[in-house]
Amino acid sequence: MEPILLLNATYEPLTVVDWRKAMTLWCQGKVEVISVYPREVHSVSLTVKLPSVIRLLRYITIKRHCNLVPFSRANIYARDNHRCQYCGQVLPADSLTFDHVVPVRHGGRKEWENIVTSCVRCNRRKGGRTPTEARMAILRPPRRPLRSATVRIAIGVREAPESWRDYLFWNVEIGES
Repeated sequence: MEPILLLNATYEPLTVVDWRKAMTLWCQGKVEVISVYPREVHSVSLTVKLPSVIRLLRYITIKRHCNLVPFSRANIYARDNHRCQYCGQVLPADSLTFDHVVPVRHGGRKEWENIVTSCVRCNRRKGGRTPTEARMAILRPPRRPLRSATVRIAIGVREAPESWRDYLFWNVEIGES
């Protein structure tokens, strides 16, 4: 069955639910149906059009962690602008690695404040030593980024049902391809 877009009471998209969840919420009187698919859902005594978009009747607050940037290799490279923090060379992601400023053997942890982008050559040169021991300087001390430098991309946006388009926030025009 087709997916159903669930909106908050303010018409803000919350999530996508399956048809069973949508029908349960509707039967409980928690949502109103905004748009329907041509398909019908049948029970023993009832036939209704399958909802396409439903809206909660009561507003729910969503806790968003806007300032929480996930710790990942891609985000480390983005934070450091794909620049080796020892020699300053800018390289593509497949030519980079990350380095523990304080090595694991010295108690260094895998966290924002201890990981920097490094080229393979500098990483090997530094080895399992601290930058001071290796006589290497860090261009910019590592720290947790305040906002994400990478972009999250939703997969399947072009396949979103036409009835959803008015409720999704688009920052690009979608072509007819």
